[in-house]
Amino acid sequence: MDPAAGSGTLWAGLRRRSANGEGGRGTRRVRVRCRRGPPGCRAPGTMEPAEAEFLAEKELVTIVPNFSLDRIHLIGGDLGPFNPGLPVEVPVWLAINLKQRQKCRLIPPEWMDVEKLEEIRDQERKEDTFTPMPSPYYMELTKLLLNYASDNIPKADEIRTLVKDTWDTRIAKLRLSADSFVKQQEAHAKLDNLTLMEINTIGTFLTQALDHMYKLRTNLQPGESAQSQDF
Repeated sequence: MDPAAGSGTLWAGLRRRSANGEGGRGTRRVRVRCRRGPPGCRAPGTMEPAEAEFLAEKELVTIVPNFSLDRIHLIGGDLGPFNPGLPVEVPVWLAINLKQRQKCRLIPPEWMDVEKLEEIRDQERKEDTFTPMPSPYYMELTKLLLNYASDNIPKADEIRTLVKDTWDTRIAKLRLSADSFVKQQEAHAKLDNLTLMEINTIGTFLTQALDHMYKLRTNLQPGESAQSQDF
């Protein structure tokens, strides 16, 4: 295989993707805020799963390329150089792009291992609080890497199951915490070690519940004051 083959196409593809703002480290997160919007409008500060996945694509992973290419300069930073057989770190979006074009082999993150994930799952089940996750985008990265590079990840099906078990355990804890928060009518709460996707999973429900509680209390206040005056 010619080492330089496809380099021009690769560079053109990177330029197009960078120009579109994809994968750049300087990309700003866009929030859609709404007040009393139509049904289905998102709660303030929440994000769609695709937006969280977009942020996860900027995480670095290691690949082993099968082509040669000099260092490339993008808005988000320099990448490369790429040499056949030599590992190099690239953003997830680029690793997926190269993998789809059969131009690299992906090396899974250290935490994407059956034994380590079993320990994480068991620890999460034992603790009442949320334990630290190996990556702030563990769920998104698992989905992306297993969907596009499962042939490079040993025991991919077991890894998928273990991550899903851990996710289900944490979401169950989060729902219990939210239920307790609403019932006790607390003004604020602090939860450590939550990921962006987990926060957004419960965010819409929690903000809507608090909004309804506020409206109920506001509607009851005039009646309460009138009863006290009559008495």
